[in-house]
Amino acid sequence: MPSPRLAEKKWWKDRLQVRQYASRDEMGRAAAADVSQAMKAILADRGSLRIVFAAAPSQNELLDYLAADKDIEWSRVTAFHMDEYIGLDDDAPQRFSTFLDNRLFSRVRPGTVHLIDGSADPAAECERYAALLQEAPIDIVCLGIGENGHLAFNDPPVADFNDPKTVKIVELDDMCREQQVRDGCFDRFREVPETAMTLTIPTLLSGSRLFCIVPGPTKRSAVTQTLEGPITTACPASILREHPNCTLYLDRDSYGG
Repeated sequence: MPSPRLAEKKWWKDRLQVRQYASRDEMGRAAAADVSQAMKAILADRGSLRIVFAAAPSQNELLDYLAADKDIEWSRVTAFHMDEYIGLDDDAPQRFSTFLDNRLFSRVRPGTVHLIDGSADPAAECERYAALLQEAPIDIVCLGIGENGHLAFNDPPVADFNDPKTVKIVELDDMCREQQVRDGCFDRFREVPETAMTLTIPTLLSGSRLFCIVPGPTKRSAVTQTLEGPITTACPASILREHPNCTLYLDRDSYGG
């Protein structure tokens, strides 16, 4: 993997390390280099790795650079994803499992991939997936921040920093559903499912190492609230400031003047 250019800016907000890059591509390349380095270190130390991926266009550069890194021993990796719509057809291209399979899993062939089944009984599927996640600690979580500040599908109305559940059923708020249209995932608002399954915030924060990749001008308000506002479920991503080992990757468009 080519070495990324140095971040234009680096700083800390509480316990959160922030790095800002001149372009979206540099941001994604730098994040991928750091994720790759962490993966290789864990694999060298323990021989196996458990990692959770977000499925969103904001992650494209990260996933592409990871897929191009031929030195990661993916056969020893167990991969998860963090959310899935309820009720989409099995062949719907908007399924997050389909997105990640096309963008990453089919290219690198992890040893084990655990996918959330959006066609299964939601309550039973949440229990099944929770059991898989609880089999061993999560080493790495690669995530983004939604336009409403959500983490996975923990939108402000349903986000709970002390959620007792590992995976839960949620109703998506309108801003979250509108983002799916702006991202080009759906043509019209009414096509976006109203419910989904998501890893809860405590589950995401249980990862030993978090890499949060947030490009683009549509995320500017959420990033500003994350870094400058109070730590509150009104902006779920603000809780990242309390994680002991999280790095936030930004480009020029997603934060600042």
